[in-house]
Amino acid sequence: MGKADSDDPGVVQSGEATELTIPSVLPLLPVRDIVVFPYMIVPLFVGRESSISAVNEAITRDRFLLLLTQKDPEKENPTHEDLYTVGVVVTVVRMLRMPDDRLKVLVQGICKAKAVNFRKETNYYHAQIERIAEPNDPKMTMETEALVRNVKSEVEKAISLGKALPQDLPILIDNMDSVGKLADLVASNMALKVKDAQEILTINDPLERLKRVDELLNKELELLTIQQKIHSEAHDGMTKSQRDYYLREQLKAIQKELGDDGSVGEEVEEFRKKVKKAKMPKEIEKETEKQMRRLEKMYPEAAEATIVRTYLEWMTEIPWGVSSKDNLDLKSAKEILDEDHYDLEKVKERILEYLGVRKLKKNRMKGPILCFVGPPGVGKTSLGKSIARAMNRKFVRIALGGVRDEAEIRGHRRTYIGALPGRIIQGLKQAGTNNPVFMIDEIDKLGSDFRGDPSSALLEVLDPEQNVSFVDHYLAVPFDLGRVMFITTANLVDTIPSALMDRMEVIRIPGYTEEEKLDIVKKYIIPRQLEEHGISEKWLEISDDGIRKAISQYTREAGLRNIEREIATISRKVAKKVAEGEKCLHKINAGNLHKYLGIRKFLKEVEETTDQIGVATGLAWTQSGGELLYVEVTLMHGKGKLTLTGQLGDVMKESAKAALSYARSKAKELGLKEDFFFKTDFHIHVPAGAIPKDGPSAGITMAVAVISALTRIPIRHDLAMTGEITLRGRVLPIGGLKEKTLAAKRAGIINVLIPAGNKKDLEEIPPQIRKKMNFIFAEHMDEVINNVLARSPRLSNSQVPAPRASNL
Repeated sequence: MGKADSDDPGVVQSGEATELTIPSVLPLLPVRDIVVFPYMIVPLFVGRESSISAVNEAITRDRFLLLLTQKDPEKENPTHEDLYTVGVVVTVVRMLRMPDDRLKVLVQGICKAKAVNFRKETNYYHAQIERIAEPNDPKMTMETEALVRNVKSEVEKAISLGKALPQDLPILIDNMDSVGKLADLVASNMALKVKDAQEILTINDPLERLKRVDELLNKELELLTIQQKIHSEAHDGMTKSQRDYYLREQLKAIQKELGDDGSVGEEVEEFRKKVKKAKMPKEIEKETEKQMRRLEKMYPEAAEATIVRTYLEWMTEIPWGVSSKDNLDLKSAKEILDEDHYDLEKVKERILEYLGVRKLKKNRMKGPILCFVGPPGVGKTSLGKSIARAMNRKFVRIALGGVRDEAEIRGHRRTYIGALPGRIIQGLKQAGTNNPVFMIDEIDKLGSDFRGDPSSALLEVLDPEQNVSFVDHYLAVPFDLGRVMFITTANLVDTIPSALMDRMEVIRIPGYTEEEKLDIVKKYIIPRQLEEHGISEKWLEISDDGIRKAISQYTREAGLRNIEREIATISRKVAKKVAEGEKCLHKINAGNLHKYLGIRKFLKEVEETTDQIGVATGLAWTQSGGELLYVEVTLMHGKGKLTLTGQLGDVMKESAKAALSYARSKAKELGLKEDFFFKTDFHIHVPAGAIPKDGPSAGITMAVAVISALTRIPIRHDLAMTGEITLRGRVLPIGGLKEKTLAAKRAGIINVLIPAGNKKDLEEIPPQIRKKMNFIFAEHMDEVINNVLARSPRLSNSQVPAPRASNL
């Protein structure tokens, strides 16, 4: 194939070409990336075997070739269908064989010709041609002369704008009188696109051809003008950069004379590069630039320089514009959540709802503020990690337990020595993105003192309307926290300020039932512990009854931490045996569990096996889940004094007083003398006195215990109760019904008396547990007394029997 040599543009020979006898059939030489015009002298490099054969054929005959341009220059072996039909007949002036077997031929255009038929030889084509005669030049009218002058002036202007044209081209075109030859000369030297050059070659009319050349020249001049403008602007910018560089070099020389090595300038340059990568908002970039200019004017050893340097490091390392792409595949996210956690359907549903809205609302949306509330060990913190994995986001966790200083949240002002940003900004830097899942752990354990109230500082962080412009004291510029998904955790909501609670969506995670614990231990805990201790299922097998016994007799919790410790203990002991050489299957069941865990740690919670006077079984909720709460009342001769023991909180003491007042108000209906109070002292005790107890839900339990002691009627031992009492005897709803029900179930009690207002909360209790329980609903204390006491109180007045401690 032939290809023009770009370093040797063709030059038209002046004068008329000698009339030559050209055969009607010529060897065909395809060329690409160039269109050869008549009278043009061009060097061509010929490398393909077929093209070399065509040139050799021409040399052996009359040195004539037909040059046709390829439509697609990338085609290596073109056929006649891949070529333009109008080309130029050339004569080979000179040929040179190159060391790499290529040919370098110098050809001169003779005339235009059209290929009308093709014949395939061994590996090249012959073409039958029709010579295209050049029409006579048009009459030189004023319009034609103006066009010729315009083309000549445009060529000169193109050269002045930097167009790469031969230096002698203006001289040649000044002496050119032929319109057609002028068009060909200019077109052949303009480095036109192949399509445009072929179009000009095809136009036979000289005046039309020159008009088309004029159009292309005008377009080229417009491009050259724009290019010149861009170059000029770039040159001005380059000049400013060179000036800045010169001044900086001078500044370095001055600093060197003063004993400074000039490292500040290099450091500032590094900061400038980091600022460009950080994608800061414009106003923040402006503040950062201001601090960099300050640093340039300081001595490196100055204390203020160290402060500014540290500030710039923080500003350039914070992810202002770096976000991770959310995983919006709801099916994949659900699989990840189910893989990591058992049950917790409400939480998983809430996360999938967020992802669903995020998928539909493709533009920006605010991150939710979730608060997971539940006893220790139920998986609140690990759930946050699972959510981050499901959403394909970074995970950051900070623990606020015991934090008392407001600066831990908002940061310290830069005027203080050793100042740093708050934990929020530190966490974002750690994540490296501006949209992580940010877990704030133990938010209910925040403290406050004279240094400030951290919970108040969190108000701005956890308010979706305000956190889009959160200002850390150290940075002193706003940061957008709107993309962050905040998750907080707490064991209790009582200690969380109401203003902070109002900004969060509370999701309660209750304790697990024994069946749920069994499933979690089998599916998650045992495989994890086997892997951590380097043993496999072929060496350790724990039966279901063994797991149940470990849950009921070796742990007492709402979560799973203790049972995981017990499974870890078993795994360690088996791992030790395997390491000693006992590489066999160790089967563990309820019968041999004590060999691995020792004697059981917890006895059955129910200690009462008979109905007793003055002893009522209540239900309480603690941070560790539900527990049985026994209330004992004893009567003594006295003057109406009330003694409360068992480390009761203020609310529980008030419940005891309300219960006693209710009993006094119902003395007549209960068959008691109205003056019994002035002759009797009351002592109410709640066992396990080392454990603090508080809350109003033991109100009916205390009232029943008092009434039982006064009326000498025993209380059913197979029934547990919970509910708040009012002075008029109304039974008010309570919280933690699921945990309290599970506590009764663990103790073997199936009869549970609850306020009627809690009937709706039964849906939270697993169906398999709910079916095994007998729930009794009460709206008033009359209903409680009728269901709890062994028999109804006497309806006639009687003397209060002498108190007998032995019966209590």
